[in-house]
Order: sequence, then C-alpha cells, then structure tokens
Amino acid sequence: MEENTKKVAFITGANRGIGFETARQLGKKGIKIILGSRDKAKGDAAAQKLKEEKIDVISFPFDINQLSDHQKIYNYIEKNLGKLDILINNAAVSLDSANVEFSNHTSTTSQEVLRKTFDTNFFNPIALTQKLLPLIRKAPAGRIVNLSSVLGSLTLHSDPQSPIYEVKVLAYNSSKTAMNAFTIHLAHELKDTPIKVNSAHPGWVKTDMGGSDAPLEIPDGAKTSVQLALLPSDGPTGGYYHLGEKLPW
Repeated sequence: MEENTKKVAFITGANRGIGFETARQLGKKGIKIILGSRDKAKGDAAAQKLKEEKIDVISFPFDINQLSDHQKIYNYIEKNLGKLDILINNAAVSLDSANVEFSNHTSTTSQEVLRKTFDTNFFNPIALTQKLLPLIRKAPAGRIVNLSSVLGSLTLHSDPQSPIYEVKVLAYNSSKTAMNAFTIHLAHELKDTPIKVNSAHPGWVKTDMGGSDAPLEIPDGAKTSVQLALLPSDGPTGGYYHLGEKLPW
C-alpha cells in the first residue's frame, strides 16, 4: 500500500469537461487523482495530459451504471491507498435537454428517459457513495461533492421571476432535485463526523452538455467542486452552493 498521507480524490466522469478540469485543479494542489472514465482509452489520454502537468493521477475505467465497477474501485482504493479523502459524483446525463428550447414536455417525457436519467444521476451515484463510504470514513476529513444544478432548485422553478422558470426539463431537473435531497440526508447522518457532504452547481458552462451559448468557461465551472472538496473543518455541510454562494432548495 502507498504512503497514505497524501489526499486522494476519486472523480467520476472525469475524462472531459468539468470533471477533467476539477481533476486538474485538485491535482495542482497536490492531491492524488483517480480519474474515472467509462471509455478506457479516453480516460488514459486524459490522465496522460494531467501527468504532463506533473499531476499525480491514475486512469480508472469506471461506468457509474455498472455496479461491478463500484466494487472494483472500492477494491483498488482499499488495497492500494487505504482511504478516500474526496469523492466527487460528477458523472451525469441530460437525455431530455434536446427538448428544452424553452418549451415544456413534462406530459410526454418517456419512462425510459426518466429511468435512464435517474439511474445515472441519482440511484447509482448513491450506490457508489454507499459503497465507498467506509473508505471515506478512514480519511481524516472526508469530503463528498454531489454535482447538482441550479435546475434542481424547486424554489427557483416555482418562481415566475426566476431566470430558470421557463427551463422545465423534467428528467434532468428532477434527478438533480433528488440528488439535493440525498445531500441533505447524508450530511445529517454524518453531522457528528468530520465528513462534509454538499451539492455543487457548477454554473452554465461551455461543455458538451452545456453547449456553446453558456457564459462560463470550463475552469470556472470546476471551481465550486474544488472549493467544496477542500472545505476546512469549520466549513459547511448539507448545503447547495455556487462559487461560495448558497442556493435556495
């Protein structure tokens, strides 16, 4: 087993976009990165880019929807590192975003889209967190960051004056609302431990999911996850944040 004084972070969906930039920013701070990627070749290529920047990183083939992969990453960390300091549940899908165009398709959103979205964005990130929690408990100050979205805010969705009021994308939005509920519940369970659990809204970012019209560049989109991953001992838990600002549930 490696000397485990160095902090270790596992980031899902980290071969591109916000996940990759989160890996870069945490890696630059001296944290060992386990870069999770469904596609091994893409993960290896992403890890190589980070290695060229002198970042301590390994690529790990990981599909959030394959529960056998959850066991594999647990086994790897337990055997080689002994603990996990930071878990960033970054991997997500937006299967109904093509319908946005500021029109509401709630009544025709298919069960297939709902179930696939919730499997990737809610059920399986919870399964992974539950699987890895014993390793997070072994860290001096574990941090769990759940990638959410401002589109998960029921307060803002129900306010006609809100900037997101017209963006009613049922499957994606409700999966992020559900993930926020998980954040609140897990943070409460762990409130008497050093572990902190928070939801991050990265912002509307120029990624494959966010599109070219998004106002934020990828480095800015990673900042909230990085902030929450590195919270001090007196930092918040059970919250919903964007760049240090608390969002309404």
